[in-house]
Amino acid sequence: MYQTHTAAPGQCPMRPPAPPPAGPLPIYGPDFDRDPHATYQQLREQGPIAPVEISPRVPGSPSSSAVYGYLVVNYWSALYILRNTPDLFAKDSRLHWAALRDGQVPADSPALMMMQPRDNALWKDGEEHQRLRGAITSALARVDTYDLTAAITRIADELMDAFAADGQADLVTQFAEPLPMMTVTELFAAPPEIGSRIVRHVTALFAAGPDAAQANMLLEAACLELVHVKRTRPGRDVVTYLIQAGLTDPELVQTLLLLFGAAAPPAAKAIGRTTQRYLTDAHLAQHVHTGVRPVAAALESVLWEDPPVANYSPLFARSPMTIYGAPVQPGYPILISFAAANSDPALGLAPAARAGNRGHIAFSAGVHGCPAQGMGRLIVETAVERLLDRLSQLALTIPDGDVPNLPGTFLAGPASLPVSFRPAATALGR
Repeated sequence: MYQTHTAAPGQCPMRPPAPPPAGPLPIYGPDFDRDPHATYQQLREQGPIAPVEISPRVPGSPSSSAVYGYLVVNYWSALYILRNTPDLFAKDSRLHWAALRDGQVPADSPALMMMQPRDNALWKDGEEHQRLRGAITSALARVDTYDLTAAITRIADELMDAFAADGQADLVTQFAEPLPMMTVTELFAAPPEIGSRIVRHVTALFAAGPDAAQANMLLEAACLELVHVKRTRPGRDVVTYLIQAGLTDPELVQTLLLLFGAAAPPAAKAIGRTTQRYLTDAHLAQHVHTGVRPVAAALESVLWEDPPVANYSPLFARSPMTIYGAPVQPGYPILISFAAANSDPALGLAPAARAGNRGHIAFSAGVHGCPAQGMGRLIVETAVERLLDRLSQLALTIPDGDVPNLPGTFLAGPASLPVSFRPAATALGR
């Protein structure tokens, strides 16, 4: 058995383990949605890695099994696992997820839609991972960031033009959610009709609700249609660059799905949460226009304290092992809780020490770390800066404590952000 450190930093090695709960704690449902950090604290009391129920049994399914696995809630354990993939931990769930291999995961499980094996870099190890990731990095490297900044600004203005004269808006549904999707579809030069379908289906897939399986099927069909368009009419866009890298149609479909999923929903949640910080933190709002604390610093605080991808990066132990005192068995998915790891009390980081600090793992780490962190930051920072520049006297219309959180296991952020502001003619906002 592989043995790592016996105690995580900040923990006493002689501390007796907490008694286990009656069963693995669920990381879904109303209680979790209301206060996920309360669940993370309960799990920390069991150890740095704890068994969890990822999703329930699907009613009416022939399988009686819920989806079980582990959740990593300690920063150092998360970093250790991510940095030791693929040597000690594997990504290919076809080979390593026992319940999936044995047909015990319902085909319409919402969790399966987010965790099933796909022919893209996220789910591959070794040479296959390097080949597919190399295609992504080479394609993204050809994107002109000056043109991208101009596109984000234009899209932000178009969205605000639609409500600038109203004096009120929901900044989640009318701004934060559509902006990254529209930006990515522009990077792909997707025809409007295909782009709108992709946006709709990606949103439904990441909600991990009862329609996730249908959304996945429709999304794959829309991405394949986009690939066929680009093979016929190539251009200066990311899809064409991926085709030129030699990917097959199935690989292209799943790579496009990965890029949409990795760029758009997380960026939307980060835009929403960062904007919420400015609306509720008077000190932060006071200094944003002077440049004392730019949007970039506020974003890093959000990535530490409330990362948009709360729990993800499924992987599997290659053998039985003990990690920082926590036993882990092969065959079960291990999810990294970026939200719990970044807020781990054992780090001892004061809130002021997080602003501008990029030591968090909100973009994951190791060989599967996000290859487009800079692009993600650019989308969020440009969007929030443009929003704050254009809308004056911006204020929440409900108390901060009443802002609803997005339900679900994988993504985190405000579900709604109702605001008021001084109405303005669109021409005056430019």
